[in-house]
Amino acid sequence: MHFSPKRIALFGNSYQVDKFKCAIQIILKLQQLGLEVLVAEDFIPVLREHTPDASVLEGMGSFCIKECQADLAISIGGDGTFLHAAEQLGRRKIPILGINMGRLGFLADVTPEMVDNALERVAAGKFYISERSLIQVQTLGDALETYPFALNDVAVLKHDNASLIEIDTRVDGELLTKYMADGLVLSTPTGSTAYSLSVGGPVLDPQSATICLSPVAPHSLTMRPIVLRDDVVIRLKIDSRTERFLLSIDGRSQSFSTNTEVILQKADYKIAVVHLHSNAFFRALREKMMWGEDIRG
Repeated sequence: MHFSPKRIALFGNSYQVDKFKCAIQIILKLQQLGLEVLVAEDFIPVLREHTPDASVLEGMGSFCIKECQADLAISIGGDGTFLHAAEQLGRRKIPILGINMGRLGFLADVTPEMVDNALERVAAGKFYISERSLIQVQTLGDALETYPFALNDVAVLKHDNASLIEIDTRVDGELLTKYMADGLVLSTPTGSTAYSLSVGGPVLDPQSATICLSPVAPHSLTMRPIVLRDDVVIRLKIDSRTERFLLSIDGRSQSFSTNTEVILQKADYKIAVVHLHSNAFFRALREKMMWGEDIRG
């Protein structure tokens, strides 16, 4: 138990009709619990459009992201919506609870069926907070035009259908290797169950102080994922026949020339994630990934 929040910020997106029903349910429940509810300014027009009873939203406050003042935030969607909320809140140290309207959901781990109970526990302060590290991205060359922090992962990928790219990878100035591959995924412990896992990376405890490097379709079978301390500085130089490559930061992609060097290191702030159970990560492994179960037909 940490504290009993009084003001809740609500985030969502415009996908899936079921989300709007869940959002209204959440708003009504929070109001019933005596909590003040503010809705992100880019989400409230969507709610108004899809809410049959407009009176539900009367008097509902909205907030500009830059001026968000809340004790706790709720993200309605999948892990992508959670990542968006984390991006918008940035350094504000506002804990985020994820309501999962997607599929797997490691960050957003509260299902719609659990909403009422989850909100009652939140109102009573009966929840847990885990702090998650981020990767900060800098570029030397072409300017980075997106939010430079990743809660899940950073990926360097070949451009379109180009041939393999070479990724000169140095850790604290020392050459690690030159990957010949379709790309390279650098993940936080939080992101170890996302893109990194799909290319053969290991599952990491979200509280471990690590960064994992996993090559995407490497040319050599000796190129295996490697886990590093997260206090290192990683520098990447890319060589490609097309003289272009893609850089993806939590799914936000931008094209760069190969004259651009990419520098990665641990960010100087963390994101606070709300859980209903102290062992939420291990529970998710067992229940969502069928960890240790016999899945043979």
